[in-house]
Amino acid sequence: MTSRKRLLRWASGIMFVLGVGHLSLLALIAGEAITGWVDRGMWAAVPLVLADGGAAPTVESLRNPVTFWAGPGSFAVPLVLLACLTWHLAGRGVAVPAGVGWALAAWCALGGVLLVPSPFFAGVVSGALIVVAARKRERPAPARGQGANLA
Repeated sequence: MTSRKRLLRWASGIMFVLGVGHLSLLALIAGEAITGWVDRGMWAAVPLVLADGGAAPTVESLRNPVTFWAGPGSFAVPLVLLACLTWHLAGRGVAVPAGVGWALAAWCALGGVLLVPSPFFAGVVSGALIVVAARKRERPAPARGQGANLA
């Protein structure tokens, strides 16, 4: 396994664990609200209007929207998708652009500063690994028998 591939696989593993961990934690904390969506239908997750016709929102009325934006509407789903794409591209030997790594690192650093304590900072490591992998030059492997016929 080349060093670029190894770096990208580590980066994708970190992203995958962060995303799946976030969704798993939400399922443990708000499992009742999520299963309620199945009973009431997915449209119940984030209602378009308040039930009281414009009255001030209550804690109970905000529970579903908060659960939605903390789960399926959060960073976790795109992060898992980015992890899968990075893993796939690493397997094909394609470097992920450094800009993706910089954007991921900046986003995670900002999220970590705004939401302390948080595992957001682990995403900075993942972004840095993508940047380092993009900067690495891969040396072509020598062809078989290339060095044997020097005479």
